[in-house]
Amino acid sequence: MGDDTTRQDSPGADPVDARERLSRARSEAVGRLRSLRGDLAGLADAQRDTATDDEHDPEGATLAFERAQADSLARSALAQIAELDAALARVAEGAYGWCEVCGEPIGAARLEARPAARTCIRCAARTGPGRGRRG
Repeated sequence: MGDDTTRQDSPGADPVDARERLSRARSEAVGRLRSLRGDLAGLADAQRDTATDDEHDPEGATLAFERAQADSLARSALAQIAELDAALARVAEGAYGWCEVCGEPIGAARLEARPAARTCIRCAARTGPGRGRRG
């Protein structure tokens, strides 16, 4: 990867543009999380107002499923916010747009598609999902 002080900006990783794009994506994720938390509160209220026997109450099973789905989406939004916060930190450090595995620049198209990407497409394909690193 070389010395960080001699490294040129990554192609496609203009710090101002990256910060704006990441901040926009973070705001959207925070909005989604707020909405999901509202949905979860509404579902919890609805569940309190129905019978507690999910197995025999047709509404109980539906509410339980919807609550589990909303909870899963909320956890996903939290994870996305954490990834975006980490990417914003990399922008501040001057490390944004550089692959954490091979040290090469992450392509502009990949950063456009996945603004919080930590790895180049080649390393992401090599490590793949579920193999330790997220890219």
